[in-house]
Amino acid sequence: MAYWLFKSEPFKFSWQMLKDKGETGEEWDGVRNYQARNNMRAMEIGDKGFFYHSNEGLEVVGICEVCALAHHDSTTDDPRWECVDIRAVTEMPKPVSLKDVKANPALADMSLVTSMRLSVQPVKEDEWLEVCRMGGLDNPPM
Repeated sequence: MAYWLFKSEPFKFSWQMLKDKGETGEEWDGVRNYQARNNMRAMEIGDKGFFYHSNEGLEVVGICEVCALAHHDSTTDDPRWECVDIRAVTEMPKPVSLKDVKANPALADMSLVTSMRLSVQPVKEDEWLEVCRMGGLDNPPM
């Protein structure tokens, strides 16, 4: 099991929109960064991820999971671009802001702090547990 963070601008695709997709989930399309694409290629079914609202809100608002392995991104004819499908698992009882993540010394090396522009990022298990704790999840999905 691995952990990830998926960034989305809420006016383009929000946490609520993902929740509305239900069990089917949604293709995490439109990613045009090789490192982010490679992160998706490394994902397994059931891997968990934080859903992060970027630009507006700047906070972790929910937890999602990978429900389809890396496949061709349907928004392009270019075979270099792949994506996974994700579905909503649970909301964060208390959204965790970027400001709070940056203020927490235990998260100083988190990709959200060190590689802020990357849209699909790995999250270490200790970071996963700490952000879940900060968000009020007593029994975080593992």
